[in-house]
Amino acid sequence: MFRTTARPARRRAFAVGCLAALGIAAAAVPAAAASAADTGADRYTAQEIHTFLEDFYGEHGPGDFARKYGISPHLKEKAAANPEFDVLLCAQNIPASIDIGPVTTAQSAGVGWATVSTYGNGGSDQADFTAYVDLDATRPIQLMDVDCGSEG
Repeated sequence: MFRTTARPARRRAFAVGCLAALGIAAAAVPAAAASAADTGADRYTAQEIHTFLEDFYGEHGPGDFARKYGISPHLKEKAAANPEFDVLLCAQNIPASIDIGPVTTAQSAGVGWATVSTYGNGGSDQADFTAYVDLDATRPIQLMDVDCGSEG
């Protein structure tokens, strides 16, 4: 198993990269949208994201419904390109349990994220990864991307 410690600068860079992959340029956000982001209007809150991630991952990983409807098109492509590895869990095995850490939101980037910890072998093996959610509440909440990270 591996354990990652995500760095804030790396998370921000990854969030901007996710936005770029979805065709969203941070500089292209109009002033009206920027002011809405500052007030949190039409944005999912950290608590809503935390609840979504808890429901999405459950105790042992996402079910069929979550895998079909709870992920972005980008993440569906990523999962399809890696059939031997569960990119939603950053693992090859079903975890014994899952915990969702505190949610961070970057309103100006329109992204929220949390560390997801999976436990196996009676809780002795732990692996952490970062799950990203789009904050735009005008769309159904979905898992936007997952960063499995690496040591080092």
